[in-house]
Amino acid sequence: MKNSSKFSTRRRDFVKAGVAGAVAMTLAPQLEAASQVNPPAQPSPPYNPRTHLAMPMRNLGKTGYRVGIFSLGGQATIEQPGKENESAAIINRAIDLGVNYIDTAAAYGGADQWSQKYIGMVMKTRRNEVFLTSKTHLRTYDESMKLLESSLKQLNTDHLDLWQLHNISTTEQLDKIFAKDGAIHALEKARSEKVVRFLGITGHADPDVLADGLQRYKFDTILMAVNAADKHHLSFIENLLPQALDQQLGIIGMKIPARGRILANWTPPPPETQPAFGRATRSGTLTMKEALAYVFSLPVSTVIVGCDNVAQLEENIQIARDFTPLTEMKLTELWAKTADIKQQALFFRKWA
Repeated sequence: MKNSSKFSTRRRDFVKAGVAGAVAMTLAPQLEAASQVNPPAQPSPPYNPRTHLAMPMRNLGKTGYRVGIFSLGGQATIEQPGKENESAAIINRAIDLGVNYIDTAAAYGGADQWSQKYIGMVMKTRRNEVFLTSKTHLRTYDESMKLLESSLKQLNTDHLDLWQLHNISTTEQLDKIFAKDGAIHALEKARSEKVVRFLGITGHADPDVLADGLQRYKFDTILMAVNAADKHHLSFIENLLPQALDQQLGIIGMKIPARGRILANWTPPPPETQPAFGRATRSGTLTMKEALAYVFSLPVSTVIVGCDNVAQLEENIQIARDFTPLTEMKLTELWAKTADIKQQALFFRKWA
């Protein structure tokens, strides 16, 4: 799907609006009313005909989209420099095997945005097969609008299906986002221009902060960190998931294998090469099948996992294909198995 001049012009117009435009904005009612005057055309929704045969599917909240329970995350190999061929192979194989949701972010792959670039290579020809998402890690209107312009170019698309606030971990970040020149106005503006379909919020540090975000704004989706160790510390399952369900959000799980740290076959790298906090000196305790099945058994729409290679991707999709919900007894058993590794399995949580 090639970018049309119509959408290219639209992107230039809303990026040029800048912070000055945001100061005059209030939230949804005014923007939505304004967008009804000659509203831009809505792009057709994506469709991968293989998904329903490949794995169970669930509703992505109230978006009207049906998503496979396993989705591709834009990290691991896909965010590393010099991995163009390997990344393209993973992304193409994922779509061939029925994945219909791909997650990335402007922050993945550093300043060069490798993740978006690699995914964009594939989107040149396969954009209409996947629900494509990205994120802004910046907190102001002007910065986020410029970042969106960059994301669209990197991803070779004229629109995103979902644009999200990236890694919300503090109340101070929320205050900046919801200020007069905050990023929430960029999300609203992009949606009113039909450059993005849906809006979301993401995070993995503190469930109370994300719960606050859900109180402040009516999002379409939430991307939250949940794995089999979750209930040992600042549980998202207990303190955030019920609120997301009440709001009928599309719920996307992440950090399922905790970058391998929850897995019994993971070998810890030398301590000096790990971040100072959360250094791990032992392997995990679960198989990937157990780790995925635990989260698949929760009321989530899908999970995103970054893959190191095609073989790993194929294994994960096979697990999704064969999945049957775990009993409460089995869920408790897996949670208990993570007690001794809770800090390495939840390294992304707030611990102090």
